[in-house]
Amino acid sequence: MIYTCTMNTAIDLFVKMDALSPNVVNRTTEEDYQANGKGVNVSVVLKELGIHSTALGFIAGFTGNYIKDELIKKQIATDFINVDGITRVNIFVNANEEYKIVNKGPTIPENKVAELIDKMKKIPENSYLFVSGSLPQGIKDDIFIEISKLSQRNNLKLILDVSSPKLLQCLAYQPYLIKPNDEELAAFFNKKSLTEEELIYYGKELLNKGALQVLVSRGEHGSIYLSKDETIKVSSLEGKVVNTACAGDTLLATFVGKKIQGASTDEALKYASAAGSLTAFSKGLGNFDNLSDLSKNITVEHI
Repeated sequence: MIYTCTMNTAIDLFVKMDALSPNVVNRTTEEDYQANGKGVNVSVVLKELGIHSTALGFIAGFTGNYIKDELIKKQIATDFINVDGITRVNIFVNANEEYKIVNKGPTIPENKVAELIDKMKKIPENSYLFVSGSLPQGIKDDIFIEISKLSQRNNLKLILDVSSPKLLQCLAYQPYLIKPNDEELAAFFNKKSLTEEELIYYGKELLNKGALQVLVSRGEHGSIYLSKDETIKVSSLEGKVVNTACAGDTLLATFVGKKIQGASTDEALKYASAAGSLTAFSKGLGNFDNLSDLSKNITVEHI
């Protein structure tokens, strides 16, 4: 079974305008609302691949109900915990430049955090558990370590896509896969930026610390996959970037989803990179109708 966990769910509002200017009324030419949060995105992408999952996390108020309703419409199972407040609305503006406005979200009380951990303890052995995204107010990032311990103890395949520096302490519990982007990988090791050679070096450091697989997303430069057996450099598609907010989630979900469906690592990486590119070229998650054909334009290089 597959579970995704988004502790800081969101509605993402994507708007397009010719330019964003101060002190005047800026009118949009396009708008789109989407149920979001990194784990929610993973569930939606998995569904596009024909793979069922259950979405866990916290929701609040009418915006939280919107997220739950949208997933139900897509026939995605949910097991959210309701809390007081309002689930956040994030705004992504595509104008003369790309702007991202991200809100904090509601405060989560301790008893609700404990309820989420209890749900995770009941996840069947050998299930996949994606834990993705930022934390809402009220939750300390030590929770990532607690989830990592729980996952190892209960034989869960834990997949972490988080920017918290606590990630390094999670590696001792051998997560199945971690997916930093290039900036996050640099930050984990107190670097401002990394060359391609350094990305590979520090990716291998994550393996040495206990991660079983590492997938580094690099935007227009594609991705780098590392395991104890191989290091693979993956290209991306060329196109006009509209929104980069969900591309990494799409890359991750497609890679794991294709592997679950029996694809080789190379094939899964090709599909994942093509899918991530399609999302970057879209307002929200990309359209996968031509994914199979487009994946043939992706190159993989074993290093």
